Amino acid sequence: MSDAPSDSELGKPDVPVPSASAFEQQVAHARAEFDQANERIKARTGRDLLLAIAIGLAIGGVVFVSLVFVGWPFAVFALAATLLGTFELTRALQGAGRHLDIVPLLIAGTVVMAAAWFLAPSLHWVALFASIAFVVVWRLVAQMSARDGRRYGAVLDDVLVSGFVVVYVPFLASLALVLLGQDQGSWWVMAFLIVTIAADTGAYATGLLLGKHPMAPKISPKKTWEGFAGAALFAVAAGILLAWLMLGLPWWAGIIFGAVILGTATAGDLGESFLKRDLGIKDMSSWLPGHGGVLDRLDSILPSAGAALALYYLLTPLAVI
Repeated sequence: MSDAPSDSELGKPDVPVPSASAFEQQVAHARAEFDQANERIKARTGRDLLLAIAIGLAIGGVVFVSLVFVGWPFAVFALAATLLGTFELTRALQGAGRHLDIVPLLIAGTVVMAAAWFLAPSLHWVALFASIAFVVVWRLVAQMSARDGRRYGAVLDDVLVSGFVVVYVPFLASLALVLLGQDQGSWWVMAFLIVTIAADTGAYATGLLLGKHPMAPKISPKKTWEGFAGAALFAVAAGILLAWLMLGLPWWAGIIFGAVILGTATAGDLGESFLKRDLGIKDMSSWLPGHGGVLDRLDSILPSAGAALALYYLLTPLAVI
């Protein structure tokens, strides 16, 4: 038996040591509160927050690493995302009664993306027009072979929609590869992606906490003007920081950068929401849990790629480094 005095004999109060069961109860309670909060968010937004964050971080990590260290993995990643988005959109349009051909559309998407990466800008445009002609001719030949009595107006709609798919997904996505091929292009691609994500995050968080006034109730009932204000704040702040720290531009050029990407990201988001509402679907697919489909993540990025390329030509003369 030890002769050493106890803490109580020395005047020190005994400190209770929490048992393992008490700690486990605290963890379980915290987990239950998180699950309840996640379910409330899911009920309001229709998204699983935990899965959405995990998948978003994983995709963001892949994109960040590919842009910082070497460009070609990003080109491969962009091609895969483009083809998946094209497939989703084609299947959704087919479900709405449009007669489209998946294989030629995927071939056309591959050609447009490859031309943006390997060829000069002028030949990129040639590849775009050739790809549109290819899918149009394929659709007309397929329609003549079908002999299903489809009316002229419906056939014309199918042809126009086929061309729209090529322009909307592969062509807009290919502009990101054109930007990547420019001097310091990887930083510009990363910058416009960060601003787009900042706008989406600001809209989501602010709309969730403060949103009361619908922005476009007939198109996307859950989008609010409060959310748009949050998106504007996040996008412009990100634009200023990126212009100063990453792109070597004056701080005020970051305001222009952030505001333009905010506009294109919002337009792309609302445009895809309008398309999905017209097709009578909630998501393009369920391939990305917590997000929906691949195209549901590309909706704000696609038009922003073209805007970022235009801003590159406009603002790079202002670079201070």
